[in-house]
Amino acid sequence: MPKEKVFEGKIEFLQILDEQGNLDDSLEPKLKNSELDHYYKTMVFCRIADDKALALQRQGRVGTFAPTAGQEAAQIASASLLRKTDWLVPSFREAIAAIVRGTPLHKIYQYISGVEEASRLPEGCKDLPVSIPVGSQMLHAVGLGYAEKLKGTDNLALTYFGDGATSEGEFHEAANLAGVYQTPTIFFCQNNQWAISVPRSRQTHSKTIAQKAFAYGMAGVQVDGNDILAVHTATADAIERARNGQGPTLIEAVTYRQKMHTTADDPTKYRDPKVHDEWMKKDPISRFKIYLKYKGIWSEEYEKQVWADAQAKVEEEVKIFEALKAPPIEDMFKYVYAEMPEYLIEEMEELKQAMAEKELEQ
Repeated sequence: MPKEKVFEGKIEFLQILDEQGNLDDSLEPKLKNSELDHYYKTMVFCRIADDKALALQRQGRVGTFAPTAGQEAAQIASASLLRKTDWLVPSFREAIAAIVRGTPLHKIYQYISGVEEASRLPEGCKDLPVSIPVGSQMLHAVGLGYAEKLKGTDNLALTYFGDGATSEGEFHEAANLAGVYQTPTIFFCQNNQWAISVPRSRQTHSKTIAQKAFAYGMAGVQVDGNDILAVHTATADAIERARNGQGPTLIEAVTYRQKMHTTADDPTKYRDPKVHDEWMKKDPISRFKIYLKYKGIWSEEYEKQVWADAQAKVEEEVKIFEALKAPPIEDMFKYVYAEMPEYLIEEMEELKQAMAEKELEQ
């Protein structure tokens, strides 16, 4: 007697604009020229801001941080589609998404200089602070989405994470809960090929990360994460499902981390330079530039102006950041616990005394 087939699934790979600039116009989203212009200017600004952050770190003016170069298309297209009433739940490589949502660049520089106060966002902002523990933020996104569902709103929660986070237990717990309760949650995996020095091939034996959606009863799609048009379309579809009560979606954006994992890392120790060079040919900004030329938006003069304006804005943000007053040294102790334990109070007093003595010596 033949066995009944209990499951059949297929993962679609969505690409609209390939690395040579070839366009599938049957899938092309209907975006206004002003929207395309804004996307490109934001991509350029974020690339320059990332390059500047690396220069500041190498000069000792900020601390360790996670570069974002190469992941502009994935973050800009997805974050731009959220409402202000939606939740954004980041990991530690979402400076781009934060900028899209309105966080000033100088606050990002302040945060990576070690000032935790920079995580404090304006009242009513629905962006959670940076989450350093890998994968932990996904459970928060499910809870937030479930809360919105219980309140009867059509708001949603979008959470970002890397391919390495799918090896963490929190990913499976979050995905299972989202599927069971059909929460309006978008799981946005930026598969940038590396979890520090561990390649994606050692994270999972699955052919795709997107297919993991099937195990939890949610929609799943793999998208070219360097194609801003494809990311826009995939995210728009996921948002529509979430708002219409059709539950969560797992988006796997296949992209590439062009720089190091963090500024404490040296990717030349583990990455094949030939593979790196091939990925660099798929740069999201270069690709989108070809599309803008096709749309009659891009020109040599336009290009020069966009980069010059972005450079000037970044430099102005650096000035604002460096003019900010350093927080009191006590802050690093005061905000660890609701009530400071005795040993922390002792450590704080010892440091203050040592600093006072050093000042007297000078």
